[in-house]
Amino acid sequence: MIAFLRGRILDKQPNLLIVDVQGVGYHVTVPLSTFYDAGDVGADVSLRIHTHVREDALQLFGFLTTLEQQIFERLIAISGIGPKLAVAVLSGIEPGELVAAIHRGDITRLTGIPGVGRKTAERMVLELKDRLAQLAVPAGAGAAIPASPGERLRADLLSALQNLGYHRPLAEKAVDATLSSSGAPSFEQALKDALRELMR
Repeated sequence: MIAFLRGRILDKQPNLLIVDVQGVGYHVTVPLSTFYDAGDVGADVSLRIHTHVREDALQLFGFLTTLEQQIFERLIAISGIGPKLAVAVLSGIEPGELVAAIHRGDITRLTGIPGVGRKTAERMVLELKDRLAQLAVPAGAGAAIPASPGERLRADLLSALQNLGYHRPLAEKAVDATLSSSGAPSFEQALKDALRELMR
């Protein structure tokens, strides 16, 4: 099994690097995060490799960081998520932000990733929440998520309602209804309005 490659970039396209290792060209599928940071054609590159073996193919998936590889390998362990979708997930969201979204149970953010439907997002949260918590996310990664004040308020309200015992889907519906009708209220006012919404 190939676990690591160091060589020169012979060709690169989105989600694909061809790496020349002493005259042998390796076709490596990569997420966009690795594609953008790997350097230009002719540059030296070192990739962590996941070798995926099927009956009809042997595929190499490459990553610049340990975190990317760890997330990829945890994603493909989930029923219904294959290597292509796992690469699409890592291409659609920064690794640190993905860990933060799963930790928060942010289904809306996860379904914003191309190719990820609600059922897949729910499965990701259910199966990865505890397992991703053990990963070493670089300091600051995902720290700005939720980034905007509105997103922070929404996350705080959901957390408060869940701590009060409300199920997340009900809490999400009440919070979204509150924020769509109230503009930008204070946390206290928004929480009162969301509780009123839940009691209707």
